Amino acid sequence: MRASRLATATALVAALTITATACGGGGSSSGSPKTLTYWASNQGASLDNDKQVLEPELRKFEKQTGIKVKLEVVPWSDLLNRILAATASGQGPDVLNIGNTWSASLQATGALLPWDDAAFAKIGGKDRFVPATIASAGAPGQDPAAVPLYSLAYALYYNKKLFQQAGIAAPPTTWDELVADGKKLTKDGHYGLAVEGGNLSENIHNTFVLGKQHGADFFDASGKPQFDTPEAVAAVKQYIDFIAKDKIAAPGNAEYAANQSLTDFATGKAGMLMWQAAGSNLKSHGMSPDDYGVAPVPFQTASPSGDTAVNSMVAGINLAVFKNTKNKDGALDFVKFMTSDAEQKILNSTYGSLPPVTSAQGDPAFGTPDLKVLSQVLSTSAAPLPQVAQESQYETLVGTAVKNLFAAAAAGKPITDETVKAELTKAQQQMPAS
Repeated sequence: MRASRLATATALVAALTITATACGGGGSSSGSPKTLTYWASNQGASLDNDKQVLEPELRKFEKQTGIKVKLEVVPWSDLLNRILAATASGQGPDVLNIGNTWSASLQATGALLPWDDAAFAKIGGKDRFVPATIASAGAPGQDPAAVPLYSLAYALYYNKKLFQQAGIAAPPTTWDELVADGKKLTKDGHYGLAVEGGNLSENIHNTFVLGKQHGADFFDASGKPQFDTPEAVAAVKQYIDFIAKDKIAAPGNAEYAANQSLTDFATGKAGMLMWQAAGSNLKSHGMSPDDYGVAPVPFQTASPSGDTAVNSMVAGINLAVFKNTKNKDGALDFVKFMTSDAEQKILNSTYGSLPPVTSAQGDPAFGTPDLKVLSQVLSTSAAPLPQVAQESQYETLVGTAVKNLFAAAAAGKPITDETVKAELTKAQQQMPAS
């Protein structure tokens, strides 16, 4: 989400619970029961790449059902704002992808179709899905607001050739090791690590993980935000220091917001990358799987325990239906199609993600070395982002605070505990009342 749209997004979120009852989701398909509109998130190397992947599958659905799907692939930088605007105005699609971290926030608006037992029965039942993916589809104790579509986790990707040239025998397991390796790799215009400081989602995902490792919770047990605790400050500063203090990431990374770090890694400009299931994107950038290794994201210590033993958020993409769609039956048919075993295998193998449908996971396509690492991380050391109604505001406000700090670091300004705390305090003060 662009920072210039922050005030608009925050105002929309604050107003959503008022406007949701007046929503008319799926307005673009009104009067056209043989048409659906679908907003897909950018999963591939580009918007055009996603169209190339999805359009043949959508034609299969049309052939099976007679329902034509109008596809729009929306970049992550715009997706949340677009959803919020559609929810407030009622001029939205019939079906849309949402980041699973937004589920509770969008659920609280009342604008999305609740997936009760009857709705799940129309797509084969809730028990087809991995339980953890259902748990990330809405607030506890409520019917999910969406259905899992792609499952993801973060891993550390490293360039084997650059590691060998730098005399690095194995991927780092702690952050101290990563920084030390990064310094060995940073030379002659190349850097040890690629980050995306202008990407609000990446900022949140990485600082959340570092926060867990430092003992930070960005919301207390009652759902009240606590963004500027000493633990949260330490986590955010550690992330910013990759540019500010450690200098293992390029200053220009502070502006990256649209998969540019993937390009830097694939072209050898950076030796390491933390990303969600990057395999398909790296392939599209011309990088062979033989060129890189995949390992879990590091921890603070070699033997973490308890809540600090987290090195990924539970990542994934969910599929939601606007409650007031004019073509509910068609929308449910489309969700059934997209979560069928056949489509789960095709789409997840293409995007390098893991299918949340258990019966699709046995396919050999999901037994690759990188997906084995991701599967292990998801099952042992991943934690969900806060399942609270204000989660999307947290992503926007704290993500922007981190972006501002990266920009300051790239400009050579000192990054101290005080400067980090000031940005996080400002973000907390901007949170609307519960």
